[in-house]
Amino acid sequence: MKKLLILSGKGGTGKTTVASSFIHLLKTKTYADCDVDAPNLHITATPHGKPEIQNFYGLPKAKIDLSKCIECKKCLEHCKFDAISYQDRITIDPYACEGCGTCKFVCPTQSITMEESVSGQTYIYHDEIVFSTAKLKMGAGASGKLVSEVKKNMDKYAKDNIAIIDGSPGIGCPVIASMTGIDMVLVVTEPTVSGISDLQRILETANYFKVKCAVCINKYDINRDNTEAIKHYCNQHKIEVVGMIPFDKMASKAINEGKNIVEMDSCAGRALRHILEHTLNILNKTI
Repeated sequence: MKKLLILSGKGGTGKTTVASSFIHLLKTKTYADCDVDAPNLHITATPHGKPEIQNFYGLPKAKIDLSKCIECKKCLEHCKFDAISYQDRITIDPYACEGCGTCKFVCPTQSITMEESVSGQTYIYHDEIVFSTAKLKMGAGASGKLVSEVKKNMDKYAKDNIAIIDGSPGIGCPVIASMTGIDMVLVVTEPTVSGISDLQRILETANYFKVKCAVCINKYDINRDNTEAIKHYCNQHKIEVVGMIPFDKMASKAINEGKNIVEMDSCAGRALRHILEHTLNILNKTI
C-alpha cells in the first residue's frame, strides 16, 4: 500500500482541504488524520459508523501519598518544571508534570509514585471505510507516540492500495512521527514570507529522513513574486511543483457548508484535480 502524507510548514495553508479533496477524488477507503492536537479531517471526509475508541497512555504523572509525606520539600527543590508547590501541603500539578521521575527518586519516604496517565484517545472506523485519528488531551505530551498509534491502527485495517494521511503543521514530533514509513510527502505552501520560510524548514526535515517530496502552492495569485521565489527554490533543490491553486472564495463557502471544494464547480477544485494527477504520477514512481 502506497502512503501519501500531506504536510504544511504552518497551519492554515489548506493542507486538510487538499487531503480531503484527494480522498474524495480517489474514493479511497483508507485515510488518517495525524494532526492529533487539532484533528479536523472528519469535517469534510466524514467517516461511516461508530469508531472504536481507546485510551492512549503517554508520559506517566507523579502522584503523592500525603500520609507518607514528611514535607521535606526535596521534591519541590528538584522539580525543574514547577509542577510541585507547597501551601499547607505538597501539591503536584498533573498538567505541568513532565513525568521525568526526579521527585520520586529524591523522595526519602517513597511517598511519590509514577502512574500511567491518559493522554488522549484514538478513534478507528473500519466498516466500509478505514479512518484512523486521535485527539490529544489539553496539556498532554507524547504527541509523536500518539501519531504512531494512529498510523498503526490505519495499517491494521487498511483496505486500499493508496492511503491518504493528513499530517500536522510545522516540523515537530508529530510531523517526524508521521513521516515514518511514508512513500511520499506533498507539502502545501502559500506565497507569503512566513510560508516560504516554513516550506524550507519542512523540506529540510523531509530531506533529512530521505522522504520523497513534491510541493503545491495554494493561493498562488495573492503574491506572484513570492510564488516565483518558491518555484525558484524548488527548482534549485530539484523538488517538483505539482501545481498551483488560485485564491477562490468558493473554498471558504464549501468549508462553511461542510462540503468538499472538489464537489463544487470552482477554479480551485479544477486545479486540485490536476495536482492529484501529477502527484500520483510521482507517487507511482516511488519504490
